Amino acid sequence: MTDSFRIESDTMGDMRVPVSALYGPQTARAIENFPISGKRFPRSFIRALGLIKSVAANINGRLGHLPAALAAAIETASEQVVEGHHDGEFAIDVFQTGSGTSTNMNANEVIGCLASAHPNDHVNRGQSSNDVFPAAMHIAVAESVVARLLPAMRQLGASLERKSAEFHGIVKIGRTHLQDAVPIRMGQEFSGYARQVETARERVEAALSGIFELPLGGTAVGTGLNAPSGFASAAIAEIARRTGLPFVEAPNHFEAQAARDAACFLSGALRTYAVALTKIANDIRWLGSGPRCGLGELKLPPVQPGSSIMPGKVNPVIAESLLMVCAQVIGYDAVIAWCSAAGNFELNVMMPVMAFDLLDAIELLAAGTKNFAEKLVDGLEADRPRAENCVEQSLAMGTALAPEIGYEKAAALVKEAYATGRTIREVAREKSGISEERLTGLLNPHLQVG
Repeated sequence: MTDSFRIESDTMGDMRVPVSALYGPQTARAIENFPISGKRFPRSFIRALGLIKSVAANINGRLGHLPAALAAAIETASEQVVEGHHDGEFAIDVFQTGSGTSTNMNANEVIGCLASAHPNDHVNRGQSSNDVFPAAMHIAVAESVVARLLPAMRQLGASLERKSAEFHGIVKIGRTHLQDAVPIRMGQEFSGYARQVETARERVEAALSGIFELPLGGTAVGTGLNAPSGFASAAIAEIARRTGLPFVEAPNHFEAQAARDAACFLSGALRTYAVALTKIANDIRWLGSGPRCGLGELKLPPVQPGSSIMPGKVNPVIAESLLMVCAQVIGYDAVIAWCSAAGNFELNVMMPVMAFDLLDAIELLAAGTKNFAEKLVDGLEADRPRAENCVEQSLAMGTALAPEIGYEKAAALVKEAYATGRTIREVAREKSGISEERLTGLLNPHLQVG
């Protein structure tokens, strides 16, 4: 030992390792080699790695490829990793070897130390970084989507549906091209938002089918060299049992290791959801703009002071927070797409940053969605008088007169109303020739919205 380090050896020679560390020389080399960002893999990924090692030990012991006592020791140590007891030992930067070999060996060394087992010969038996790392990515992603994102999406969808019902009786002016359009129910507008969230959730759920395919058993290049017969199917069945998710063996191990198309497809679904949330959040904050000099049809819940200089100002901060989440997720998707294209022959070599970004995108969307539902949507109120007054003042009310007097005459009435600052109703009384009773029916907004 030298100072607070011990000397360990690997195939490249001696390496200093902190005395207190559970990891070994390969991890220490990687920590030294990649002082890039300070970013580390999240709990969900470390859990998935531990799960793979636990299951692999269990199956290797069951098949007789490891002594029963050694397999049990590795499984016990791996479960400690699953439960998060040693997360501080996973100290390698995300920007590392593109296959994730460094992080796989980090897990092997930590578990090997705890179980008095060899990291390669025992902990990594029947495996390669090239099938373990993408499998861990898929497991972590699937668990995060199912446990965190989908419930949040259902929550927001339900919140928007409740507002759709609550606002059904309020008729407001529609808007196209940022200009007044014909009337619409505020509830109809919110039903569109709810449907956006529902269809986004359906797309994410559809993308999970590819994520549920695991490449375990393909080892280095997909051929399964050094993986015992029956290992892959048994290990994946056990992973499915322990997670309660429908993981299956990839039907083609060469595709499953050379390409990351399933991750790219899911990222695209997350990006589409982020785009939908951007539209919803922007609409709601614009409809709540004001409170006196904006659109002002919605009253957003006040959650914090909005200005350090303007007393009483309240800003749509929850919507703004979500918009930044969406921007980050859309940026992550560009990275993930670029990384997915970086498959060279039998292996993708940008998996670590892809895994990090995909998992962070899921967590950001889950947290942002839940926060948006609880701190903004659930507390929304409609300003009915404001909404109804905007309908009466709108020049788009002239649309209802076109079938009665023709498009050109209706347009002339609209232009005069605009020029004189009067309503369509007032000008039409004077110049349309339509009876008051008939005019009242034609200009009743409730009869125009269905």
